Amino acid sequence: MRVVLQRVQSASVNIDGQVHAAIDHGVLILVGIEDADGQEDADWLASKISGLRIFNDDEDKMNLPIQDIQGDYLVISQFTLHASTKKGNRPSYIRAAKPPTAIPLYNYFIDALAKTSGRTVRTGVFGADMQVVLINDGPVTIMIDTKNKE
Repeated sequence: MRVVLQRVQSASVNIDGQVHAAIDHGVLILVGIEDADGQEDADWLASKISGLRIFNDDEDKMNLPIQDIQGDYLVISQFTLHASTKKGNRPSYIRAAKPPTAIPLYNYFIDALAKTSGRTVRTGVFGADMQVVLINDGPVTIMIDTKNKE
């Protein structure tokens, strides 16, 4: 699994011109799933993300996890995170898992993140045409790939 995390002042996802989900201060998570991913990847990722100390403390140091600032998560499926650009100019998405594999793992990850963090997890709609609006805070953007745990 591959994610891009963005610490945000606010974020929302629109579908068909309507706000589907929105958060205030928290983390926007774009998540890409490939066929080789499993529940152990989702569990590891949920644990890693919920423990990340990426929010500022009273001394303006990134030292607080999301629980300390009462933030929330917005999780958006993003198969394009597995784009291969090695050949030609048109990305290949052959490594991205197809919906029958990706949807259950995406839902499992959302549940694991909510349980591990104790925070609200809002989501987009898997496979929908979504417009994501955000105000990146910092900016703080972090990439994590479960295939690079060490």
